[in-house]
Amino acid sequence: MSDPTTAAGLREALWHAVAEGDEYTAVALVQDAAARHVDGETLLLDVIARVQERIGTEWAAGRLTVAQEHAATAINERVVAILAHHPSFARRGAPRGRVTVGCVDGEWHAFPARLVAEVLRLRGWHVDYLGAQTPTPHLVAHLHHTNTDAVLLSGSIPTHLPAAHAAITACRSVGVPVLAGGRAFGIDGRHARTLGVDGWAPDARGAAAALAEGLTRPDPSRGRQAVDDLPHLADQEYTMIVRSRAQLVKQTLADLEDAFPAAREYSEAQRERTAEDLAHIVDFLATALYMDDAGIFTDFLTWTASILEARDVPARSLTIGLDLLAGRLRDFPRTLRLIGEGTTALRDRAAPGAHA
Repeated sequence: MSDPTTAAGLREALWHAVAEGDEYTAVALVQDAAARHVDGETLLLDVIARVQERIGTEWAAGRLTVAQEHAATAINERVVAILAHHPSFARRGAPRGRVTVGCVDGEWHAFPARLVAEVLRLRGWHVDYLGAQTPTPHLVAHLHHTNTDAVLLSGSIPTHLPAAHAAITACRSVGVPVLAGGRAFGIDGRHARTLGVDGWAPDARGAAAALAEGLTRPDPSRGRQAVDDLPHLADQEYTMIVRSRAQLVKQTLADLEDAFPAAREYSEAQRERTAEDLAHIVDFLATALYMDDAGIFTDFLTWTASILEARDVPARSLTIGLDLLAGRLRDFPRTLRLIGEGTTALRDRAAPGAHA
């Protein structure tokens, strides 16, 4: 039996509550801890956030279904919402400043951004929390109506980096600095820096520290275009891949039946799932082209291979799909280079001793 009076014990107790879908116990655990004057940041980052990480790990390993993962995340979100109104979370005195926290357009994983928002409130900031998938025009409109000191932009999935770039450029064009965070921007923030942010933070505490140090307001008169930051986009390969996405997936799916005869016997559900997988491959390929970073593509492929294996699906199907895509995209040199690196990464991963 875990001891809920310690952070480790509380994490274990909260994990069991959310995994079992027991919202009432989950809420009671953190409310009791807050009543015992457990530090708010400790509850948010060392307990709730760690439990959320475990939810993702268990899903990836196939030990939680998608439905269970969604249910557990929803409970965690409600726990944070209820905890945010606990008297110990009340701000005292004038705010340190005003910031806007939101997710990249298309980004549904809002939980990390919500944690950042609550930590900043605890640190004395006035926070406008905009939640998931904030369209860039609406984000900029919000900035025009508020005296915002900074935008904190969250992204978890790399395929949203082009949208993040548009948001970063738009915010900076009206003189508001952008602080980026989340897995989409790279574990070391390299993608954030490529896109011209004013700061990057690996976590909520890092974001609070960056704001405390201060961000320099950009000069709105120095407008920039995507090709200014990313000159490789001049070759138009990214644009052409994005525009032909639907046709590429359709053609590759048809080619698969010739290259992999077993695919002809797929059920409608299996065909739909295969089409989804191919669409993800094309999306990550396009993002790697946008950023000119093969790691985005190879990391996705090796991660996907591990997920497939955890679900007893042969990962070699990915290599077949890449070969077929390469045949369709033989006139795109940067694209072929990325596909080649992806194929090599998969083969290296499958080689004897690769996991030693």
